[in-house]
Amino acid sequence: MKMPRPILLFFSLLFVATATAQNSRTNAPSLVFRDSVEPHWFAGADGQTNKFWYRVTTGRNSHEFILVDAREGKRSSAFNHARLAEALVKVTKRPVKPEDLPIDSLDFARDGKSVVLHGDGSSWKLDLANYSLTLSANDVSDENQLPNIRTLHPSSSGGLATKVVFVNKLKADADLFWIDPDGKRVSYGSVPANGRLEISTYAGHVWLAASRTGEMLAVFEAAAKPSVAAIDGRETTAPVRRGGRRRPSVGGDTSPDGKWSVSVRGDNLFLRNLNVRSNSDFQLTYDANPNSTYARNAEADRAVEMTYDARDPETPTPEIYWAPDSKHFVAMRLQPGTHRNVYLVESSPEDQLQPKLDSYPYLKPGDQVPIRKPPLFDIELKKEIQTSESLYSNPWSISDVRWSTNSTRFTFLYNQRGHQIMRVVAVEAQTGAARAIIDEHSDTFIDYSGKSFSEYLDGTGEIIWASERDGWNHLYLYDAVEGRVKSQITKGNWLVRSVDFVDRTNRQIWFQAGGIRPEQDPYYVQFCRVNFDGSGLTVLTDGDGNHEAQFSPDRRYLIDTWSRVDQPQTTVLRSASDGKLLCKLEEADAVELYASGWKTPERFVAKGRDGSTDIFGVIWRPKDFEPNKKYPVIEDIYAGPQGFFTPKGFRASYQQQKLADHGFIVVQMDGMGTSGRSKKFHDVCWKNIRDAGFEDRILWIKAAAAKHPFMDISRVGIYGTSAGGQNALRAMLDHGDFYKVCVSDSGCHDNRMDKIWWNEQWMGWPVDDSYERSSNVTDAHKLQGKLLLMVGEMDKNVDPSSTMQVVNALIKADKNFDLLYMPGAGHGVARTPYGSRRLEEFFVNNFPAMGTSSSAGNSTAATSP
Repeated sequence: MKMPRPILLFFSLLFVATATAQNSRTNAPSLVFRDSVEPHWFAGADGQTNKFWYRVTTGRNSHEFILVDAREGKRSSAFNHARLAEALVKVTKRPVKPEDLPIDSLDFARDGKSVVLHGDGSSWKLDLANYSLTLSANDVSDENQLPNIRTLHPSSSGGLATKVVFVNKLKADADLFWIDPDGKRVSYGSVPANGRLEISTYAGHVWLAASRTGEMLAVFEAAAKPSVAAIDGRETTAPVRRGGRRRPSVGGDTSPDGKWSVSVRGDNLFLRNLNVRSNSDFQLTYDANPNSTYARNAEADRAVEMTYDARDPETPTPEIYWAPDSKHFVAMRLQPGTHRNVYLVESSPEDQLQPKLDSYPYLKPGDQVPIRKPPLFDIELKKEIQTSESLYSNPWSISDVRWSTNSTRFTFLYNQRGHQIMRVVAVEAQTGAARAIIDEHSDTFIDYSGKSFSEYLDGTGEIIWASERDGWNHLYLYDAVEGRVKSQITKGNWLVRSVDFVDRTNRQIWFQAGGIRPEQDPYYVQFCRVNFDGSGLTVLTDGDGNHEAQFSPDRRYLIDTWSRVDQPQTTVLRSASDGKLLCKLEEADAVELYASGWKTPERFVAKGRDGSTDIFGVIWRPKDFEPNKKYPVIEDIYAGPQGFFTPKGFRASYQQQKLADHGFIVVQMDGMGTSGRSKKFHDVCWKNIRDAGFEDRILWIKAAAAKHPFMDISRVGIYGTSAGGQNALRAMLDHGDFYKVCVSDSGCHDNRMDKIWWNEQWMGWPVDDSYERSSNVTDAHKLQGKLLLMVGEMDKNVDPSSTMQVVNALIKADKNFDLLYMPGAGHGVARTPYGSRRLEEFFVNNFPAMGTSSSAGNSTAATSP
């Protein structure tokens, strides 16, 4: 599944902010070893890619290199580490430990007789027969070398996982920075002079190499395949993609045969014959104007999609899609939407005394969105071919414009405002007749932002399409000519989570599934393969946990790593044809972690509101937990319908544990209304964000307390950020008899105040009374218990006024509450060191009797807020 770029950007920013905050608070070294495998595949003597090596961390200051022959299913040391250490001592005249070799990467010769070792600023060729070392040139092949584009721009998000080896050919160290989606520099250390550094990254991420004095040395944009980035002082050029998202694939202003070009003047289209010397242009349209124009408008895109870095060229350009035979083209016509800006006042800027005013385009639910329509033009007739717009009259978006290979028609994806209809519409080039090839309807919503997928198979006239029409997200094979379903490719009470690869030659789909093993947690990912006709369904991974897979370049093998919150990683090598286990690679060593007093989170399952649906969650105990004591319970909530949020894989550090160590039982679960399960499970959120799964959550907490008497559910608190901030406050307003203390951070408290795409996706359009029913502002007078509101004055994700309107309503209702309005802070105040401390202290101060004796029962009148 592919999320729209703005959605991916939003969650990328959220993840980066979270990771950065956690790392800034926990600088302790890792206490888990052998927990990951990063394969480096290479070809053997037969030319086939059957082997790979990896470097695995075996201790705090130790590692080893492993060589795997996938065809033979054999794992062994890449070389004799002790002999290599002895050889390195001789050539470097420095002490070298076998368990801590100064080596970063390897290049094996195809004949297996030698290997080039890279590291410590040098490269050596090792003869594996006699362990002799010779200095090797640190050369870089042009085959996979990234160009030095020397132009900084923000990283995009949502690209494929990849690797970049930075090779510094200069005589001085080079500092390395990742340019995040906001355009900010994030330090990643340095590449030593004449040295190498390998970085795991994502396609579309931008990296800056700079001198110690800050001079720009090189800028690279990671490609989908592993690449080399040479820092050598030379400048190369390559097309640069600006901004945090990709534009649609546009054929360009010039026709494929090079005879015609289309331009826009003012707002109308002009056609030029490039084979005629005269510069006279033919005016194709006369009725366009600023309110109905053929000129692109990036500001309209930014208002809807929350992308602030894109900029249109100064000269207006049309968005053109040419037919392959150059006889027709489509030119997108834009009706601009509402021009709404959000204004922020930065009270305490670092570079001046006086406050600053900032603004940015930001549409909200109910605003008029920019409307694109796809007029069709005939080159020979030099006019527009009229088409009926009845199938696409009210678009949220029209995208993925594609011409058939024989130029007889074009298709596009139509997402109707309100997100209850999605169509693939086909328009005949000669007549302009339009019909729906795929016509998807829902009585609630179509999850276009999380579960949409389409793959056009032009060679066979087919389309692979994702739909929840049978109650679960599955794949269907369509006849793209007749517009009928040829086969339901996947089916069952489980869902397709994402499509990894479509093999057109063998007519197979490789995908990730959730719930396909009914005995396991349905959120666990398993990797699968199926034929286009639905036959041959094969689950390629095994193990009761959440799986990650890395396929060999030819997809004949896969490295399967799986774990659970209560079980560290296991990594194995499997055959990608049938999932057969070929060899075990690594089993994570968490002995030091457990010895440090680290507590394993507990998985817990209880029935939801219907009495039959399982609700899955996790429990964290304090580090000094004593089972005969009573502990307040704090729920970490984020009930955004776009996903599910309870951790599934093993981590050495959870932010929930930090709060638990203050003397709380911290819990997290995913209630109805979130994604990752059936359509019925998800639909609970429709026009009902206020629900947030609380009926399921409260039952879950009560069931956990029935099993664990140390959970004192007369003292329950809750906290959350963003949508979780809205959810946390809603808990106090609707369930104040259960939740007693709340920290609500950066909440979108009234869905009419928040970004248009997220809220209309779940709350629908037009804006109706369901929005007011879900508003925390409307119900603020119902507040019981203790409340801390947090918000950053420079939050560009959720309008800070949303929180301040809650403040206003609470004041009018004469309610007591605390407020942290943080100057200069963006989205997620609780993730800052100061905000995190305030959150923890708020719970400690309002649940002071931590760890009281179990003989005291649940009576907490003296300490109840």
